[in-house]
Amino acid sequence: MVTRDPRIDAYIKKAAPFAQPILEQLRAVVHEACPEVVETLKWSSPSFEYKGILCGMAAFKAHCVFGFWKHSLVFDGVDAKARTAMGSYGRLTSLDELPSKTEMKRLIKKAMKLNDEGVKAVRDKTPKKKPPSMPAELEAALRRNKTARTNFAAFSPSHQREYMEWIGEAKGEDTRQRRLETALEWIADGKPRHWKYMKR
Repeated sequence: MVTRDPRIDAYIKKAAPFAQPILEQLRAVVHEACPEVVETLKWSSPSFEYKGILCGMAAFKAHCVFGFWKHSLVFDGVDAKARTAMGSYGRLTSLDELPSKTEMKRLIKKAMKLNDEGVKAVRDKTPKKKPPSMPAELEAALRRNKTARTNFAAFSPSHQREYMEWIGEAKGEDTRQRRLETALEWIADGKPRHWKYMKR
């Protein structure tokens, strides 16, 4: 028996006119391929579950997306980062851009099999960037300037990192000194490294 979540009916109804037939088609194919699917909302977007998350879809101002939770496994190791937008098929703007029903059903059944077997989703294992070390020159300059030291301590870790990297990555001594002087002036004024580009 097909079960439909009224929240998804409302979501589709509120979507842009171009998006509505795309979302309806995606929803219908998921139900055809997986009659036991359970509809819900996750991250405020329609999601389909079968022994765990199976796939999901969303509509934006100018495009829709559809994605498998275990994308790289469903697509035999294709890196999710290579996609042009969130989802497994990039930006969808018309029904013509959807794969055939046959192909979609095949992949949905593959995703179901992964869930049947309890296979875990592959997550990005890129090692986290090591935090930069405090350049000795910046540390010494902050010790000598109480206002700058206080402001720097109050900065978020990302703003502190931006200054440490900027000074630490300077190649020549002259460049490093110029950056240090500028940084100290900005920090004393309570300005983050990229303050010029921040919205006022």
